[in-house]
Amino acid sequence: MKRFALPATALALCGAFLLTVVAQDKPAASSPAGAAPPATQAAAAPAAPAASAPAEVVCFESRKGATELTQKEIKPGLLNVKCSPTTGAALWYGDPYHGTVPMGKMPGLETIPEGQAVVRPRADKLNFLAQCGTACHNGTFPKGFPKDKRAVPIPTMEAMVPDVKELQHGRGRIWCLDCHHTTKRNMLVDHYGDPISIEQPQLLCGKCHGDKLRDWRDGIHGKRIGDFTSTGKKRWFTCTECHNPHNVQDGARNRGFVQIAPETPPQLPHGMTSAAHEKVHPIAH
Repeated sequence: MKRFALPATALALCGAFLLTVVAQDKPAASSPAGAAPPATQAAAAPAAPAASAPAEVVCFESRKGATELTQKEIKPGLLNVKCSPTTGAALWYGDPYHGTVPMGKMPGLETIPEGQAVVRPRADKLNFLAQCGTACHNGTFPKGFPKDKRAVPIPTMEAMVPDVKELQHGRGRIWCLDCHHTTKRNMLVDHYGDPISIEQPQLLCGKCHGDKLRDWRDGIHGKRIGDFTSTGKKRWFTCTECHNPHNVQDGARNRGFVQIAPETPPQLPHGMTSAAHEKVHPIAH
């Protein structure tokens, strides 16, 4: 019996050692509730990387700083607008009428069916519009009005809207309330003193620029997109979408409005070496 006692003792000691090792290697799920996982296991689990949101793509439609449009999907796989990587301008529209509303009554356009002429509202893009009519000019006349029609410098306003410090519109012969309503500063004004919606600046601009209003109305001046049949629905771009009314002489140039860089020329189709045929009139004279 003695010859089996020593091996049995050694086997028992080995079994006890193995049980100790297995107990240490048990998974964390078997540990008591609320117990912290071993430090080695916590360090071994890498943290999941935070998903970064894609950068917004913003392009302008006709004038930088006034007609910005953020690219987004309006239907699965259909973007509202494609932006130029060269100039940042809008190249084409997935839906030219997305976000538009009826233009409203316009003298000379009474024959256009309701809803066939649309515009994109811009009031929500004008940062100080609500503040103009409430916080700063809440139904009050300016100092000296109506005898004195010279604007009084207001440093706070000049800091917010630098263009008004040296108003170039009219070359110094007009002042703020020739265009803005006397007490409703978030609206424009006609010659009779009646308010005009900020969304219909053509009714204001036509007071002085009758020839340009006529050309805009007839489709000679300005920009439109949509259905180009005679009775098709079109989006009309209003005056202030292309022109800055406070700086129409464009600073040092003292004429025109801010010019944009042209797009790069289109590439010829594969296999074509020249586009000289474009210079030839299709009908012989």
